[in-house]
Amino acid sequence: MKASQYTGYDIIGDVHGCAISLRILLNRLGYTQRQGVYQHPSRQAIFVGDIIDRGPHIREALHLVRDMVDAGHAQIVMGNHEYNYICYTTPAPSGFAQPYLRKHTPRNYRILEATLEQLANYPDDQRDFLHWFEQMPVFLEFDYFRVVHACWHQELIDRFVSMNEGNRMRRGFLFRSAVGDSQEHDIMDILLRGTHLELPNKEIMISKDGFERSFFRTKFWLRDPYYLNDVVFQPDPLPAHLTKLPLTREQRSELICYRDDNKPLFIGHYWCQGEPEPLAPNVACLDYSAVKFGKLVAYRMDEETRIQKDKFVWVDVAREVANND
Repeated sequence: MKASQYTGYDIIGDVHGCAISLRILLNRLGYTQRQGVYQHPSRQAIFVGDIIDRGPHIREALHLVRDMVDAGHAQIVMGNHEYNYICYTTPAPSGFAQPYLRKHTPRNYRILEATLEQLANYPDDQRDFLHWFEQMPVFLEFDYFRVVHACWHQELIDRFVSMNEGNRMRRGFLFRSAVGDSQEHDIMDILLRGTHLELPNKEIMISKDGFERSFFRTKFWLRDPYYLNDVVFQPDPLPAHLTKLPLTREQRSELICYRDDNKPLFIGHYWCQGEPEPLAPNVACLDYSAVKFGKLVAYRMDEETRIQKDKFVWVDVAREVANND
């Protein structure tokens, strides 16, 4: 994307229905409501996806963000939760083993439960937001930075563009992406959920959310990691007896490296904690667990080639919002 009338961009992390936190953050960034839409006189907001699920004010957050996007004051990329919603609510074509693209299992319902319940009495919103999700770009590339929800994998980005003739999913691609062993599924899984490795010896770990996992998410910007613990990138630690296992040759072959000479990259998704800071000189995660009373985080991007710690801006949800959100 070429430069526009905007002098800079404010890239905002996973909202997850925290609309009150989002209003505070936008005000802090200098956005004001005019005719009901948040806008800045010289900057544009970019959302990294995951506006829905988990939080208390999902419908309000959706209207707020979509109004900004429709008016040209914001852009957005698809998060894995928007993708989940599309697949969960889209009827499957003939030949599928289930009536919807995503099975309506207790686990899948639990992930989307808050969104389904909060939109249940608003059929027009259900239809309109589903259509909006379907039209969302999966990634954005500007002259001097990039945005994707979980992982920038250049080979898969190129393949996505070739298969869809752009950065938005076509209908056929969506249907094929719901098939677990398809190329389309693998592309969406990595771009929206990140790279991962299977736990050794078929072990299972229980996440803080109570989900069983046989894999762990991995860092994708390290040049020469050695131990399993070097590459783990998720809020749940590895079981202690696995942390110092050396990476095998096969495991190393599954890792990728977003090199430090690439454009600055902004992602969400990973439930970071603590005070926001760069993951690497050119990689920043903006998901700091807002819906779990962490921080709703933005980065004020201008034309720098390296991410600067003092350009993160955030709302401390536990301290500033917990009594109202």
